Amino acid sequence: MSSVDDSIRTLLLLMPRMVGRTKRLKVPEELAGLNLAPRHLSLFAYLLFDGPLGVNELAERLEVTPATVSLMVTELTRKGILERQEDPTDRRRAIITLAEDHRPAIDAWLARGARAWRTALEPLTNDERALFLRTLKAYEDAL
Repeated sequence: MSSVDDSIRTLLLLMPRMVGRTKRLKVPEELAGLNLAPRHLSLFAYLLFDGPLGVNELAERLEVTPATVSLMVTELTRKGILERQEDPTDRRRAIITLAEDHRPAIDAWLARGARAWRTALEPLTNDERALFLRTLKAYEDAL
């Protein structure tokens, strides 16, 4: 087993490479020209995996302000990537969903990362996966 310092050294070398590879993920051809970036992936992932969500729910999950999400949603709605619908139970609340025309391309964009995480996480036990996720979260919080 390596020392904490050895582990830190390894991670300090590994993390920039991982981030660089993530940033180089090609935007699907169908979405090219729409000025999308990796920052949109988290928003798309929540909508793809969790279904339609309200602006406040998205803001909470993305850990940004509702105003930030609202700006992103407005921009992506104008581009036809997202759809904003009135909540039938609360007319003041907007429900955000992926436009069906773009869902397959967004799914494909996210699939490569999902496959890589599956390859890394499947061999682990549930406890090991939980520890890994807690460790990443602790690192993020410490930054």
